Amino acid sequence: MKPTIVLVGRPNVGKSTLFNRLTRSRDALVADQPGLTRDRHYGIGRLGDRDYLVVDTAGFDPVAKDGIMHEMARQAEQAIAEADVLLFLVDGRAGRTPHDEQIAVRLRRAGRPVHVVVNKAEGLDRSVAASDFHALGFGAPVAVSAAHGDGIKQLIDLVLAPFPVGGGRESTDDDGPKVAIVGRPNVGKSTLVNTLLGEERVIAFNQPGTTRDAISIPFERGGKQYTLIDTAGLRRRGKVFEAVEKFSVIKTLQAIQEANVAVLVLDAAQDISDQDAHIAGFVLDAGRALVVAINKWDAVDDYQRDQLKEEIARRLGFLSFARFHHISALKAEGVAGLLKSVDAAYAAAISNLSTPQLTRTMQAAIAKQAPPRHGTARPKMRYAHQGGMNPPIIVIHGNSLENLPTSYVRYLERTFMEAFKLQGTPLRIQFRTAHNPYASKP
Repeated sequence: MKPTIVLVGRPNVGKSTLFNRLTRSRDALVADQPGLTRDRHYGIGRLGDRDYLVVDTAGFDPVAKDGIMHEMARQAEQAIAEADVLLFLVDGRAGRTPHDEQIAVRLRRAGRPVHVVVNKAEGLDRSVAASDFHALGFGAPVAVSAAHGDGIKQLIDLVLAPFPVGGGRESTDDDGPKVAIVGRPNVGKSTLVNTLLGEERVIAFNQPGTTRDAISIPFERGGKQYTLIDTAGLRRRGKVFEAVEKFSVIKTLQAIQEANVAVLVLDAAQDISDQDAHIAGFVLDAGRALVVAINKWDAVDDYQRDQLKEEIARRLGFLSFARFHHISALKAEGVAGLLKSVDAAYAAAISNLSTPQLTRTMQAAIAKQAPPRHGTARPKMRYAHQGGMNPPIIVIHGNSLENLPTSYVRYLERTFMEAFKLQGTPLRIQFRTAHNPYASKP
């Protein structure tokens, strides 16, 4: 088993910067603003042939009693309970603070090994920077610079020394689909993630914009592996002002690109907005398989449900390939079938389509409805084969294919999707027109 290293400390001491340094990634959102991280963020680090699990946590306030700070503290407490070793980050430039003392009192009760890490020590005498933190009572502090990488290797050597060598990462042949949960702010994305996991893994709070980062969470259900990605809510571009929120939007769009399947969460208690359609468009442009979850279905009456269905048909008619589920994430109603649709959409997105079957399906479509003439010539399609997966790409070869109208291309898409039962994933068709050897001759 990999040792679990949990980063704790007050806000803005550099925990996320150290997390990115240890995992050699940019997974954690970093900005010069306290309280940016709110949920637990997991990543894999490696030193030589040794792997370890790193957990980034929110700025820790052990005495917080309510509000978002209390929820952030609960997330940190859960991470502490999972830890094999704790890295207690402090700010070498600010010196020891009463907040650091409060956290130290809590960590002494944790029963875990604790290393005090004095961050932001670049340009400082390390022994002088660390001297003030001996009073915390956790042994000799280690001075580092997470931003510049100074002292990081020595720190990890020290942390991993008590753990046996050989606890490398267990390889798996299939980690399953990556499933991004996307939607507008406050539609219940984090509540849905917690319901699927069966635990309060991410903060679900009645405040838009609670989730700021894209949090990846591996889990298993029914013997199958998945990775859930909880994302920040996407608001209209004109309402995004803060730099942090702009980075959150970028993280969400990256999560959509990296996912295999996106679950678009809609709020049944609100009208379907242009922003819902824009988010669906992002998913479609990325070519990702899609499942739509209409949340808070229990909060509306029959009349509102009928109105909502009409609104969805009008505004989101271009998502006819996707499966729709009416759910209540808070009450766990209707959620059971969601993962089945995710499985089906993922299977459709990675389907292997044989060349003979594709060509026969194309020929049957032509026999039923031939492409319209363009001038004196009619586009001629000769054969088809698969050109990619996730989304499925079908490549059709022939002559004058650039003259096929959009309506006929959509007809071919519908034909292929029905023939190969590709519900849940968009389909792309590419055309390859043969070179005309007589084009340059008079």
